[in-house]
Amino acid sequence: MTDTAPTATDRFEITAPHRELLDQVLDRWSLAVLNELCDAPARFSTLRRAIPAVTQKSLTATLRRLERNGIVERVVLSTRPVAVEYRITPLGKTLRPPVDVILAWAHEHMPRIEDARRRFDDEMDGTPGIGA
Repeated sequence: MTDTAPTATDRFEITAPHRELLDQVLDRWSLAVLNELCDAPARFSTLRRAIPAVTQKSLTATLRRLERNGIVERVVLSTRPVAVEYRITPLGKTLRPPVDVILAWAHEHMPRIEDARRRFDDEMDGTPGIGA
């Protein structure tokens, strides 16, 4: 086993603004929305169909958070009736590489993670009162 003590350069610096941003742009629904918008702009109803588990209220809140953080833009289309389309911004597109790295890490290590989960769950099943 290697030493896991952080050095001055290894240490994560997660300040409150960083934590808030990560919570707002890397949550379950934000990642699903970004996945859809990376392919093409979409209207609200299209996003609802593409992400059937999300409620209207959650999708609205997610889009507002992403818009507030400059990740998504809301564009009013001059059609009859007026329509709104959501697009990923240039800033939002810069999220793709780090998310891809995290997904690649998860894919590579998933068997070890699943083993660890099984061992943990097996230990918890035999230990009354722990985790309850």
